[in-house]
Amino acid sequence: MLESDVSYEVTEKILDDLKNVLVGKKVQRSEDLEKLVINSLKKSIEEILTKNQRIDIIEEIRRKNKKPYVIVFFGVNGVGKTTTIAKVAYMLKKNKLSCIISASDTFRAAAQEQLSYHASKLEIPLVKGKYGGDPAAVAFDAINSAKSRNIDVVLIDTAGRMHIDQDLVAELKRIVKIAKPDLRILVLDSLAGNDALEQAKYFEENVGYDAVILTKVDADAKGGIILSLAYELNKPVAYLGIGQDYDSLIPFDAEWFIKRLFSS
Repeated sequence: MLESDVSYEVTEKILDDLKNVLVGKKVQRSEDLEKLVINSLKKSIEEILTKNQRIDIIEEIRRKNKKPYVIVFFGVNGVGKTTTIAKVAYMLKKNKLSCIISASDTFRAAAQEQLSYHASKLEIPLVKGKYGGDPAAVAFDAINSAKSRNIDVVLIDTAGRMHIDQDLVAELKRIVKIAKPDLRILVLDSLAGNDALEQAKYFEENVGYDAVILTKVDADAKGGIILSLAYELNKPVAYLGIGQDYDSLIPFDAEWFIKRLFSS
């Protein structure tokens, strides 16, 4: 399990569950023992994954019935945050929900260019600020624009430097204070393994978030980070990125994940 990027704490918990099931059990054949072990492991993993209710963005937006519904995205550089925002925008559009994107990563010029490309391709409005400008002001303008244009959802991109510092934390907190998001999503790279768990802990301690979108799951990653997030941080994984196409964002499914974990 440790090879599948499952944290030590989660592995210990699952092994304890397994020990509780096996102690005192009489098994006639080795095949029966193997079956008992696998079923016990699957049950323990399923309990961890299902203790947090999965967040369905479309359902959340419709349930809250608020305009505009504001979503802010966090994540360090390189996790695929910009592409993920484009995928969420595509999903909203497919579900007949209008949206506007706030390019609040004013720290990195390439982020604005990437968002401009996706917004143009998806025919979605984009609000940008000056390079090095106030990211919270960009978010504020995007929300006001959504209100005046009767747009359903605002998607806010944020800066994500590889070395997270207190300046960045202060910037993100200010965006949250001004934008008052209905949903805060942390984007993590499944290839980062336990580094992703450390990022998740840091963002939770310093900024806070509601759910995770895990990217690059199509690459050679076991996705054990999902178990670690659920057990150690009580955070649900809402969606998985499984490719570069706009429609390659799928809802997280516990059964699918368990099958994948045991096939690896």
